[in-house]
This record gives sequence, structure tokens and C-alpha cells, in this order.
Amino acid sequence: MTTGGATPKSTTGSPLFGGVSAHRRRANDATVASTDSDAVIPTGHQQQEKQQVVQNINGCIAEAAIDCFGSCTTCNQNHHHHNNNNNNVRNYGKLGRNLRRTLLGFLIILVGFSVFVRFSYMSGGGFVSEMEEAAVSRSWSNAKMLMLRDYKSDVMKAQGDIDLFSSSSMREKMLEKSLGNPVPEIWLKPNSSRYLQCIARPRDRSKSNFRTSRYLLVHANGGLNQMRTGICDMVAIAKMMNATLVLPSLDHQSFWTDPSNFKDIFDWRHFIDELKDDIEVVEFLPPKYATIKPFVKAPVSWSKASYYRGEMKALLRKHKVVQFTHSDARLVNNGLPSSYQKLRCRANYEALRYSDEIVSLGRKLVDRLRSDGRPYIALHLRYEKDMLAFTGCSHNLTAQESQVLEAMRYDVKHWKEKDINGTEKRQQGGCPMSPREAALFLKAMGYPTNTKIYIEAGEIYGNNSMDAFRDEYPNVFSHTTLATRDELVTLNRYQNRLAALDYYVALESDVFAYSYDGNMAKAVQGHRRFEGFRKTINPDRLHFVKLIDLLDEGEISWDTFSSQVKMIHKDRVGAPYKRKPGLSPKLEESFYANPFPGCICGRPKNKTIRASPDQRPIHGNSLRSSE
Repeated sequence: MTTGGATPKSTTGSPLFGGVSAHRRRANDATVASTDSDAVIPTGHQQQEKQQVVQNINGCIAEAAIDCFGSCTTCNQNHHHHNNNNNNVRNYGKLGRNLRRTLLGFLIILVGFSVFVRFSYMSGGGFVSEMEEAAVSRSWSNAKMLMLRDYKSDVMKAQGDIDLFSSSSMREKMLEKSLGNPVPEIWLKPNSSRYLQCIARPRDRSKSNFRTSRYLLVHANGGLNQMRTGICDMVAIAKMMNATLVLPSLDHQSFWTDPSNFKDIFDWRHFIDELKDDIEVVEFLPPKYATIKPFVKAPVSWSKASYYRGEMKALLRKHKVVQFTHSDARLVNNGLPSSYQKLRCRANYEALRYSDEIVSLGRKLVDRLRSDGRPYIALHLRYEKDMLAFTGCSHNLTAQESQVLEAMRYDVKHWKEKDINGTEKRQQGGCPMSPREAALFLKAMGYPTNTKIYIEAGEIYGNNSMDAFRDEYPNVFSHTTLATRDELVTLNRYQNRLAALDYYVALESDVFAYSYDGNMAKAVQGHRRFEGFRKTINPDRLHFVKLIDLLDEGEISWDTFSSQVKMIHKDRVGAPYKRKPGLSPKLEESFYANPFPGCICGRPKNKTIRASPDQRPIHGNSLRSSE
């Protein structure tokens, strides 16, 4: 009994197109006819007759396939007519139906070949001839190739549909499966579909065709992230000066006294190769110039391109080798030609890649954090001894611990500010959050107590500082707890290499938050903006301190505190906005904290875009301009 009415009949009583049974009768009739004719048809006509019979068989097979596919289509149409609520299920099952149809067609072809082989055996009175066997083999091979091609086509189409989604969309779908539907808003990235990366090198601009005989030596100063951004400035400056850049030397005299060199932290060959169309980078000075005493200079901070194209370029022409003693903040954030801004980003986000050892371990740590399919927060908790001494902040510390910080501040000569009122500075929003404050901040933002939190920091200062944090969030991790002793054996004594490892884990996190906007916070949040505006929480410490003090004094309830914290930070989660010039370069937003504009553009209309290669399978691809 059918659901779509009576099936049309042919004049012979079979279903439409003759039906499967009709095809079988035709095939049988053809076989009988050929058998009978073999007795009377002369030998010279046997091959022609066999070809005619094979054509009849192939025709029957084709009609049977059409009938089968037509029946499937009719069934699907009837099913669609009576089951409108199942549209989505059928759409998702389209790939499966295509595959089933391909397999059904293959089975029909296989039956046809079997009939052909059997017929050849019966008509020839023996085994199939070598020529016929070869033909069958070729046909079977072609059939397999067609099946494989159709299968690959279906898979590629499905993959193309998947690639239409953004990286964060794929991550959100994974979260929906593990956390329930829909994904809680606390894990969702801000909408950035209208923006894309735009750092492509102009086609008519590249490094000079001739090799320059003038060299720029650079001493990168500060911690890892300060050196990282400084090196990117030096790449652009070398372009301005038409200089060959020698691999920068790294600071070994900072607070951490890390002896690591450029090659220990970065993939130096990749750095040279990635920039080869912009500037020339060499590993060492050529012997001819190694004996020349370089002209040593500390470039003026926050300088414009004209400073390097004029005064500094003249010094380079005169002395052949110039050495810059500082690299941090040597270029302005704004007001540079677009080509130099894009070059800074190519240097930062493409050329400066960490060593294979650091990247490999970083991937392992991310995989371990996501082993149960759940997201994690990377928290840069800058409650470290050097930062507290530098800022003069001692909230939640004992009197003895505060004295240690003050003594340290006076011992460091280049820290100009010595006498600091830590209480006033905290009220002004100038202190890092304490671990307790950071925990209450995340709790007020809505992150549950079972949230996994990766701490991006060195040793937290204070004997009991982390106790209050773990009371709220017991699932606390760091590179020390996630990696094995053997995995850390070559990194453990080098703070800059460990900082690079933390940088990688922070970049890959579902949410990045920081307690103080230092160099690492700036560098990571800028990189996350460049990679598709991944969720990054920028705390408003000025207002938060006032709220938490009211909470501690019993002036407001927890619900009021939480709702106020959420309201204050609703627009501080990493959504796109343009960087604007300030009253002075020191006071304006850092280019490396927000490379928009400069390296991020609004999506043009009717513009083809392509997915850029990305080694992050969880986050997937960022979209880049096709130019």
C-alpha cells in the first residue's frame, strides 16, 4: 500500500519505466535469444551479436538505475509532502543519501558485469578471452575510479560547507556539544564578522633589488614581550633606513637575567625567510664589517618615520654599521605610512614564530587543558615580586612582605619612582589585582567555580596569596603542573622561554583575562584581536576597586556587586574598535595592543576572501583579504 496514490502503470502491467521485473524479463529474453541464435548464427557474426546483447543488458541496467533513483526521489518528495517538520534532518542527511545512491549504482554495475561475464562464458563455451577479461578489468577499474571521484566530491563539498564557518563558530559548536545548548554567553567571542586581516605586502613595493652594504645591530631590551614588540619596530626601521638587519641580541640584564638568545626562543630561519621580500636579515655581520666599530646610538622614543629616513639614515651611510642600544617604544603608534604598519604586523604575527620546542610543548598543554572538551581561561595574574615592587602596591600583603618590596624598589637604579603610596595608587586603578580580587572578578563575571584557569605568570608573591583564589576556583593550572619534569628540563631555568610558552597557551585560550595591562597583556590581546577578536577581558580596575571595597565593607550585596561588574565590562571583552591617537604617544593605546587600524580592515563589499593557513585546529582559520 502506497502513501502517495497509485503508481502509474505501463501497457504491460509493469510499473512506470517498465519496472525492475520488466528489466529482468528483458535481460532474460535477451539471454535466451542469444543462446538460441548461437546455434544458427555463423561464427563470423557472433562478436557483433554479443556486442548487441551487451548493449541491451547495459540499457536494462541504466533503466533500472533510473527507476531506482526516480523511486528514491519520489519517495523523498512524498515524504517531504507529509513530513515538513523534518526538513533540517533531510538537509543534514544529504551527504549520506548521495553516498548511498553511489553505492547502489555500484552494485547495479557489478550485477551487470556479472551477467556479462556469465554470458561470455556460456556463449564462448569456455573462459572469457584475454581481450574480454582485460576489458572487464578496465571497466571495473573505471567504475572504482568513478566511485572514488564521487565520494571525494561529496566529502570536499561537505568540507567546503564547514569552511564557511568562522573559527570561533566551530569552537562554539564544540562547546554546545560539551556544555549544552546554547553556549553560555561568557564563552562567546564578540561579533567581528565585518573585519579581516589586511597585511598583504603591496605588489609594487619590496626590498631593494641590490644588496645593501650598511648594517643595523639591535639590542632588544626588557622582558620577552617588550623585546618582541621592539624587534618588530626594528624591522620597520631597517626598512626605513634601507639597512640590513642582523639578528637582534636579547637582554640578559633585566630582572630575570635570562641568558637566552634569539635562536633559543624564536625560529630564526623562519624569521629570515618570512621577511626576505621586505628587508634583508643576516645571522652575523660579514667578516669585512665585523672588525668595524659600530656607531652606538639610543634612538629617540616614539619617533616618526622621518627621523629614521633622515638623521638615522645619514648616520648609517657615514658609519656603515650602527648599533641601537634600545628597541622598546622606538616608533610612534600612529601617523606612520600604511606600508610600515603592515610590515610591523607581518614581523610580529608571521615572522616571529617561537621555536619548535616551545610550540610543540605549548600544543601539548592546550590539548591537556581541553582533554575533556571543555573551555579554559588564561589569566595573566601579574601579582609578581618585580611588578609589585615597581608599582609600589602591597594590598593584601603582610607588613614584612611590603618592606621587602620597598627595599627592592630602592635597589633598582633605573626605577625612577621610589617613594610610592600604594593605597592611593590602588584607588587610582594603578595596581595589579590581587589573587583574591581576580577570583571575585571572574566570579562576578559569571564563570562557575569548576572553570579551568591557566595562570600566566611567574611565582605569585606572598605566602598565602593564592589561597583565596583556590577557594573560589580549585581547577588552577600552570606550565609547572601541566607539563612533566622532563618536558620542562630545557626551559625551566629560562624565564623568557617559559614566558613564550605561556604566551602560546594564552593565545589559544577560549578567554584571556589579565590583572594588569603590562607588556604581556598588551602583546597577547593585540595578537588575539588580529586572530579574529578572540574574547579578551580588559578589567576596569579603577571602578572595580571601588566596588570590591564596598562589598568588603558590607555596603552592597553580592548580587549588586556582580551586576555592576558585568555592566561595567559589557563593552570590555575584545570587540572591534579603532585605535585613536592620544595627547602623547605614552598615553595613547599601544599599536601592538590594538592593531586596528593598520593591520585590520573592514570587509569590502563584493570582495573575494580566502581562509588563511592556521596551525590552530580548534580555532580554525582567520579570514584574510585575497590581496
